[in-house]
Amino acid sequence: MIDWLLTPIDAARAHDLGFHLSWHGRLMVIAWGVLVPAGVIAARFFKVLPRQRFPEVVDNRVWWRSHLIAQVMALVLMVAGLWLVLSRPGTTTSLTDAIWVHRAFGWAVLWLGLMQALSGAFRGSKGGPTDRSMRGDHYDMTPRRLAFEVLHKVAGYAALILSMLAVLSGLWQANAPIWMWLLLPIWWAILGTLFVLFQRRGMVIDTYVAIWGPDAVHPGNARKSQPTVGE
Repeated sequence: MIDWLLTPIDAARAHDLGFHLSWHGRLMVIAWGVLVPAGVIAARFFKVLPRQRFPEVVDNRVWWRSHLIAQVMALVLMVAGLWLVLSRPGTTTSLTDAIWVHRAFGWAVLWLGLMQALSGAFRGSKGGPTDRSMRGDHYDMTPRRLAFEVLHKVAGYAALILSMLAVLSGLWQANAPIWMWLLLPIWWAILGTLFVLFQRRGMVIDTYVAIWGPDAVHPGNARKSQPTVGE
């Protein structure tokens, strides 16, 4: 059984990567397969914590810090993984002619990740009762803020989907052992199950509502017909 699990998925090719490609793969799996989805789950479902006395207590920052740390760490690992693959000495017998597919997915995810990081500079000012100024792009939900939220969410979920394809295509190029092909789908199935479970439990709270509460006195809530409905 153990020998079978350690067998490369393609018996016709060697599992021959060397130091650089091996660590490239490990770092990218941690970044794309663990940190990115963890950051997405934190941002989507934990704006209000289970034991938080919401709406009496608002603006919980745990989800924001968790999301930011996960995404920054993922981006750092991506850059390190990119350096490893670009600086590798020589070639390997594991790679196939379809390596361009993995490269395309990888570059797409990297650029989306960089775009996510840079987009934070364009999210605008905060505003609201706890800020220095009452007026702000987020509190007033200006067109700038609305555009940022659409771009950030679309790019984020696109990066998540493409990262899964990048990991799978990378496993094929590495001719990874069978146990990896079993473990990753199980992990993703667990994440998918949690996603559905949290969604059904109504844990999706709009960012605006999580920060300032559902009262219609806030301009961002006044423009919504159902301010407490999830995103």
